[in-house]
Amino acid sequence: MPQDKFREKVKELLSFADVKIGGGRPWDIQVHNDKLYARFLAEGSMGVGESYMDRWWDCDSLDQFFYKVFMAELDAKIKPLSYLFEAVKAKIVNMQRPSRAFRIGRHHYDMGNDLYRCMLDKRMIYSCAYWKKASNLDEAQEAKLDLICRKLGLKPGMRVLDIGCGWNGTAKFAAQRYKVEVVGITVSDNQYKLGKELCRGLPVEIRMQDYRSIDGVFDRILSVGMIEHVGCKNYAEFMRVVKRCLKKDGLFLLHTIGGNSSVTSTDPWIDRYIFPNSMLPSAKQLCDAFNGLFVLEDWHSFGAYYDKTLMCWFKNFHDNWDVLKKSYDERFYRMWKFYLLACAGSFRARQNQVWQIVLSPGGVPNGYQAQR
Repeated sequence: MPQDKFREKVKELLSFADVKIGGGRPWDIQVHNDKLYARFLAEGSMGVGESYMDRWWDCDSLDQFFYKVFMAELDAKIKPLSYLFEAVKAKIVNMQRPSRAFRIGRHHYDMGNDLYRCMLDKRMIYSCAYWKKASNLDEAQEAKLDLICRKLGLKPGMRVLDIGCGWNGTAKFAAQRYKVEVVGITVSDNQYKLGKELCRGLPVEIRMQDYRSIDGVFDRILSVGMIEHVGCKNYAEFMRVVKRCLKKDGLFLLHTIGGNSSVTSTDPWIDRYIFPNSMLPSAKQLCDAFNGLFVLEDWHSFGAYYDKTLMCWFKNFHDNWDVLKKSYDERFYRMWKFYLLACAGSFRARQNQVWQIVLSPGGVPNGYQAQR
C-alpha cells in the first residue's frame, strides 16, 4: 500500500473520532514523520505510543484526543498480529507467577521516589481519589482513605493487613486516625524503605513480601490498586489467601481498576513501558474468584473520578518537570505524559472503571451498612 494510501486509511479511521490530521483543534494531531501512518496501522497501540515518544506526532490535548478515540472505539479497529501472540502467551503462561512477583516493583514503583513525590498528593497515594466533596487532590485522597476506613468499620486495637501498601500512606492514616495496628506488604524496595521511614513510631510494620506468602490472622484486610498486578490465573488464589488470613467476623475491602470485559492480557504499550504483566479484572472475573468464599456486602463504582485524579497527577508532573528533568530525559517525559493522559481519556470515556468492593466471610449479622 503506497504511503498516501496509509495516510488516507488513518485519516478515515480518525474521522470516526472527529480527529483531523493537521487540524487546529486541541485534540487534532500534528504529524512530523510521514512514516507514522504505516506504523499506526501495523503496530496498533504500540506504534501510537512509541511514535509519540519518538516525536513523530504531537497533540495539544492528548487527554481529549484519547477520549475521542476511545469513545469511537478505534482501539478495537486496529489489532496487529502481535496482539494475538500476547493474548495466546498469556493464556498458556502464568505471567504473574511467584518468581516474577517482584518485577513490577523494580520496573514501575522503584522508578524514583522523587517522581512520585512530585506527582502525587502529600501522602503519596497512587490510586483513584474520591472527589465527592473535595476541592483539591490532597482533600480527595484523604476522603478516599477515610471512606476505606469507614467501610471497614475500623476500631482502636484492630489488626489490619494492607496488601500492596505503596509508600504506607494508607497504613499511616489508619494508624493515626483510627488507632489500629497495620501490616503492609509491597514488592517495591523504594516503597519499603520510604514507607518504614514515614511510619516510624507508629504501630505499622511494612514487609517486602509476595501476597502468596502472607501469614497471620487479621481483623480487617484491604488491598488498594494491587490486584491489577495479580493476573487472571491467580485471582482465585488471591481470594483464598485473603480468606485464610481474615477472621470469621472480619471484612475485606478491595479497591481496583476494572475492565468492562474479561481479558487475559493488557495493552502492549502499557505492558512494555508502564505496568509489565498487569491486567484489569472484570466484574465477572472477580465474582468468579470469590464465589463460594465470601459474601458480597457492597460494590461501589466511581471510575469517573480517576479522570480528575490523573489530570491532577499530570499537572503536578508537568509543573515539576524543571526539577525532575535533572534525573529523567525528554523521552521519559513524553512516555509519562502519554501514559497519564491516555489513561485520563480512557476513564473519561468510561472504558475503565474503579470499584471498591466489600466482602465478608459469612455475612454481616443484620446486614452491612454501606458508606459513601
